[in-house]
Amino acid sequence: MTRILVVDDHAIVRSGVRRLLADLRDLELLEAASGEEALEQVRDGDFDLVILDLNLPGLGGLELLRRLLKSGPNLSVLVFSLHTEAIYANRAMEAGARGFVSKSAAPEEFLAAVQTVLAGGSVIERDIASEIATQEIGENAYLRPLTQRDLEILRLLAAGNSLTEIGEALGIAYKTVANTLSRIKEKLGVTHTADLIRIAIGRGLADLS
Repeated sequence: MTRILVVDDHAIVRSGVRRLLADLRDLELLEAASGEEALEQVRDGDFDLVILDLNLPGLGGLELLRRLLKSGPNLSVLVFSLHTEAIYANRAMEAGARGFVSKSAAPEEFLAAVQTVLAGGSVIERDIASEIATQEIGENAYLRPLTQRDLEILRLLAAGNSLTEIGEALGIAYKTVANTLSRIKEKLGVTHTADLIRIAIGRGLADLS
């Protein structure tokens, strides 16, 4: 029996994924509407695959991916994202995802990605992989100096969280958040936190998935 967990805060997306996977044999499919719920299910159960939307309210993004993999060391994660930019696929794969498919992909490509990851392989949506291969990342190359933790802190900052709230969400101290923001400013060549918020929103980090 193959056990898959679909993590998305939109019921219509979860329902759509369920329909797409309906023809797979010996499949048990469960759902989670939040990062916290996903973590609880992964800790309590043994899943072969998590199909994950990183753009979730509360705990989401690359930090959620990292925690899921820590909770289930043998877990495979396929990111199912609104975004089609190469930088998002790069960051997700660097964080440990086994695959990345956008929600604009053809159903056949999504199903093929699920089967590839279940078989132990890795996959990135064809058009996004082509963009990565030809280095056509565009203006988002500006964010390349940032680490996964940097991006997650920027995502939470752009979503309107205070430094204290960011620390609580990531399980780190306020001082660590403040120091990390200072280093991010140096990397991006800005001096004010407002500049970081503007950059994060402008580059779509508030919607990182």
